[in-house]
Amino acid sequence: MASGTLPPARKFEKVLVANRGEIAMRIYRALSEMEIKSVGVYSEADTMHMHRTMADESYLIGKGLQPVQAYLSISHIIQVAKETKADAVHPGYGFLSESAEFAQACHAAGIAFIGPRPETVRLLGDKVFAREAAVSAGVPVVPGSPGAIADAAAAEEFCRVHGLPVILKAAAGGGGRGMRVVRRLEDVAEAFERASSEATAAFGNGSMFVERFVESARHIEVQILADKAGSVIHLFERDCSVQRRHQKVLELAPAHKLRQEAREAILSDAVKLAKSVGYENAGTVEFLFEESTGRHYFMEVNPRVQVEHTVTEEITGVDIVRTQIRIAEGHSLSSLGLNQSEIAASGCAMQCRVTTEDPERDFQPDSGRLEYFRPGLGPGIRLDSASAFAGAIISPYYDSLLCKVVAHTGNFAESTAKMRRALREFRVIGVSTNIAFLLNLLSCEEFCTVAVDTGFLDRNPQLMRQRPSRGRVQKLLRFIVAVPPDGWRKILKQKGPEAFAKAILDHPGVLLTDTTMRDAHQSLLATRVRTYDLVKIAPFAARRLSGLLSMECWGGATFDVSLRFLHECPWQRLRQLRDLVPNIPFQMLLRGANAVGYTNYADNVVYRFCEEAVKTGMDIFRIFDCLNYVPNMLVGMDAKSWRVVEAAICYTGDLLTSKKYTLEYYLDTAEQLLCFSLAIFALDRAGAHILAIKDMAGLLKPESARRLVTALKQKFPDRPLHIHTHDTAGAGVATLLACSESGADILDVSVDAMSGITAQPSMGAVVGCVGRSPGVQPADVADYNAYWEMTRRLYVNFECTNTMRSGNADVYENEIPGGQYTNLHFQSISLGLADQFALVKKKFAEANQLLGDLIKVTPSSKVVGDLAQFMVQNKLSKQDVLNRASELSFPCSVVQFFDGCIGQPHGGFPVELAAAVLHGRKPKYTSRPGAEIPPFDFEKLRRELEKKFGQGSISDCDLMSAALYPKVFDEFAEFRRQFGDVSKLSTRSFFQGPKIAEELELYLDKGITVYVKSLAITEPDKMGQRRCFFEVNGQLRVLHTRDREASKDLVFRRKAQPKENLGEVGAPMPGEILSVRVTPGQVVAKGQPLLALSAMKMELTVASPLAGKVHSVWVNAGDKVEGNDLLVTLEAEKSE
Repeated sequence: MASGTLPPARKFEKVLVANRGEIAMRIYRALSEMEIKSVGVYSEADTMHMHRTMADESYLIGKGLQPVQAYLSISHIIQVAKETKADAVHPGYGFLSESAEFAQACHAAGIAFIGPRPETVRLLGDKVFAREAAVSAGVPVVPGSPGAIADAAAAEEFCRVHGLPVILKAAAGGGGRGMRVVRRLEDVAEAFERASSEATAAFGNGSMFVERFVESARHIEVQILADKAGSVIHLFERDCSVQRRHQKVLELAPAHKLRQEAREAILSDAVKLAKSVGYENAGTVEFLFEESTGRHYFMEVNPRVQVEHTVTEEITGVDIVRTQIRIAEGHSLSSLGLNQSEIAASGCAMQCRVTTEDPERDFQPDSGRLEYFRPGLGPGIRLDSASAFAGAIISPYYDSLLCKVVAHTGNFAESTAKMRRALREFRVIGVSTNIAFLLNLLSCEEFCTVAVDTGFLDRNPQLMRQRPSRGRVQKLLRFIVAVPPDGWRKILKQKGPEAFAKAILDHPGVLLTDTTMRDAHQSLLATRVRTYDLVKIAPFAARRLSGLLSMECWGGATFDVSLRFLHECPWQRLRQLRDLVPNIPFQMLLRGANAVGYTNYADNVVYRFCEEAVKTGMDIFRIFDCLNYVPNMLVGMDAKSWRVVEAAICYTGDLLTSKKYTLEYYLDTAEQLLCFSLAIFALDRAGAHILAIKDMAGLLKPESARRLVTALKQKFPDRPLHIHTHDTAGAGVATLLACSESGADILDVSVDAMSGITAQPSMGAVVGCVGRSPGVQPADVADYNAYWEMTRRLYVNFECTNTMRSGNADVYENEIPGGQYTNLHFQSISLGLADQFALVKKKFAEANQLLGDLIKVTPSSKVVGDLAQFMVQNKLSKQDVLNRASELSFPCSVVQFFDGCIGQPHGGFPVELAAAVLHGRKPKYTSRPGAEIPPFDFEKLRRELEKKFGQGSISDCDLMSAALYPKVFDEFAEFRRQFGDVSKLSTRSFFQGPKIAEELELYLDKGITVYVKSLAITEPDKMGQRRCFFEVNGQLRVLHTRDREASKDLVFRRKAQPKENLGEVGAPMPGEILSVRVTPGQVVAKGQPLLALSAMKMELTVASPLAGKVHSVWVNAGDKVEGNDLLVTLEAEKSE
């Protein structure tokens, strides 16, 4: 365009920055000052980088590409620019900043390129063409190849003609990459290959050219600015002579001790060359200056902003980045107040590049996390950076520049002193840096007294040596980290539940709850994992998994299984884990008004349980009800003693297709829990601190998850949302990722070795795939997983994989909860139905429909499971149950369900079946059952227990256990009195007993260790007694014990024949007789209970199939029976 004729300038509204790191941040800041919206792009490797978050908008590019290639993907960047309606693109430096193809693509898309025209970039970006342009403009050049050289042979021929040394340069780029100095002819081929390969990697073009290497020269470059009207000015020169392997280390403006006539000649040639090629925007013309001859030679033009533009800005006061943008908008230099005659250089500016390189290891780049960062600041110091802060991740994929430190004073000596002071103030821990090397350089007499040339560092190798940092504080900190780091529990303890919930909302990433220590082993190993194995891994979790929001380690089925089967005190487990994991919040599962039991308790039992739990170390209470019956949940939420209340809504069906459990149903239930509780109980807080979705069966599909999470977050944005699911169908990870993408705050996962099938989705998979930082590192998950892989083998007898080889998508049809799925399978085997489990699952779905399509979680899931097994055992179809309901002896749990004992189901009870099961009578409860239960008398229970087990032997925790599980606790207390604390035994010894000659190391208490060796066991005598010989701490001991197998009595019972004699009542399934309620000669009505039977924790009442008289009773309480064993013989009532 002719000089002085510019169309009206436009105003950019939005600019995309096609770069990363420090230069991206520099451009964002300029755009912000100019009230222009910024658009950032980032690679997958830069997901957590600050430059992504500093832009007004930022978008992922190059998904699946290598980290560097992502920023070289022209198509992806142009696509983002179009989609965001960016007016212009700023390329920064490096990457595509010198790509004519990129500049052309921007113009073709109607997007302004903030830099020279594409043809100018093509001309000057290629070192060969740029050299030809300099010759045409009358600018002196170093003797070199007339064009790009094809191969190493051409380079060798040039050397033979022009002599050595020579320098090989990348034709398509700069920045020291693709450059090699060659001093011997035999080294040319290797140097050419290395330089060409490096250029290909950096610029996508391996073309090379060669020129004579001017030794002992200074590297002087001139900053130019040019507008679209042809005006060109310079902003004086910079001295970049301090280089290592052609990489600039320190830059000065203006050049130190440069003769004025040489300065004027260099500045003049720079402007002359820019005008001759019609240059636009900012650029740098680089020269070599021979001090001995006073000659300068053109090297190249960098058609972009330079890393060292900062020193020019300091001495001239011109904001180069802002000026670039204004020129691209169409402003002239004069309209911007930039006239050559009015620009002056003030003082001296010096820039040091602080890099994450180790001079002691040949400047090898270092990467990792910055553990500590303190910069040197103060008057006259400027710091340009992007990753310079504690906690920042230094990527191994990009340039090692950490920050640029600029000192500006009145002269060179003062700038040197100020820079030394600033660098001495730096403290960088976590990665190596070149700061010590820079301080050596700034203290070097040659640097401080003479104008150094590009060979300065080669002549002073001693500058590379540095005294190791003492790092005294960091070394002490590494010792201190033996104490677990702060976790989320610190926030909870110091600031309370409300602040804890707010901190979760403010957290930028998704958080994780680890269920390995409860729900995972409940689902996979029948809840059998012992305290012994939990406490061994607990310290690791405290130190390496401190970023977890919480650990679910207690409550639910773990409570009664600890007492019933493991003979451990659950309170002791919680206490031990709390001592070992003081920093991570503990979470438990509370079944609303059922506490951790399977029935309703008086309200004061629930309250006192929660008080004891908090005292013992519990932090978060996930409260749910098996029917989503809000009154039952509100009782739990009203307890004033606990820390964090998490209200969990149980999920079932598919909200996309269900007519009963719709999206509106879940939103309405959430509103009741979060809002109504305030009015009902006059709480001093708004109901619950956290809202949870509890997907017990893994029915929540990804699309349904997106709908549900989005809707809940939109309606309740002030509550964190926690998602719990099971992986039975194999889609759990996909569901959790969908939840995370839709805004969920917390996800439940279990460690890989304890995940999948019917447990939670894999922690490792979620950590590896989730885009939002989960606070846990993959390497730590891998180490945690290694422990659980080995530990799981100890529980082979309880493995769900003994009967299940994988998850099963038929859960979408039968809706069996994850924890119940494996238990139901075990029960089926126990009841002789192993080959009919497919039928059991089918009957589970039928039973669910018979009961009205329930929310299914303990204890409502037990009701459905009991009915399903009953149907299979008695060969009943769905229609059979409906037709014969009045004469069937339904399991007790089914009768209790219709009696309202566990609450009121959504939509009510199925009327006809309810009437038949209850034989026409009214249900016991039509509202919250607990409201009708009088307060529990704890002191009376204490007196009874101490009478049984000794005065002062019952702790408050024991009392609580007995209130919840009276019979189970009695058995546990008797076991403890007889055998002591068996949790001290290793798991293999507990389950299998010791091997002969095996030595056991028993830690009884702090400082008390006993060594036991099993020596021999005799055969049983005629009384069934065995003698066991042990060596205890070297002393022989002999124990006598009864062999139960050898001394048991075998009993055979006749089978009932109800088809031949309706009065013969048989056992509906194998089990134990709990009670006999009739005697011979007693008159009974049809449907009257005859006795109660228990099988696998399922209890049922055997009712009379007819009206008549009891002829015989064949069993007593405590007897074991098989399916269809004869129990009672009846005589039918004679009709008149």
